[in-house]
Amino acid sequence: MLTTLREDYRSVRRMDPSIPPGLRGFFEIVLCTPGFWAIFGHRLFHFLHKRMRLPVLPRFLSLVMRWFTGIEIHPGAEIGKGVFIDHGMGVVIGETARVGDGVTIYQGVTLGARGNEAGAKRHPTVEAGAFLGSGAKILGDITVGRGARIGAGAVVVEDVPPETTVVGFPAFAIKHGGRVLWNPKTLLERLDALEEEYHRLHERLKELENAADSDARGVA
Repeated sequence: MLTTLREDYRSVRRMDPSIPPGLRGFFEIVLCTPGFWAIFGHRLFHFLHKRMRLPVLPRFLSLVMRWFTGIEIHPGAEIGKGVFIDHGMGVVIGETARVGDGVTIYQGVTLGARGNEAGAKRHPTVEAGAFLGSGAKILGDITVGRGARIGAGAVVVEDVPPETTVVGFPAFAIKHGGRVLWNPKTLLERLDALEEEYHRLHERLKELENAADSDARGVA
């Protein structure tokens, strides 16, 4: 437990640029960082829920933690070491979710079910080092691969391969393993070029029509 908490603390130090160095930073993390509170509390509640199998109490304590932090983590969820929840308001992590080591989670992220599952595993698995942007919704028994990046506001309902960046609703890949698959800037440039070509062809067509009309009048 102490080793895990140490990793949780270090992840906040490493990931949050607003934390000052030294003793002041220590107290800001311990006393003023909701994500750290939520993870710390969850580790205790998870122990009570999974190991000691206490009824009701772990759920009630997680509800109290949600009141204080705005972060809802079911005590049944499995959270790895060094998970960093930044800001955190509105984060929801469901009962059968699994979050790997070193995952970064921003505010408004949901690791939820789709509502109609008929199995023990209803929530996503997020592998180590993944990044979940603000407002991302990851739904169902799917896997977000190691090092994957989920863009802000994305809705993910299918597996995401490792080292892949996805965006949109529904989410689609724009980068994989450092290779760009889809670039909106390039698409806009192509659309602009097509529009220019359309106008050029339209003007040429008008010139040909005018020339044809002139020839017709000359013959008459």
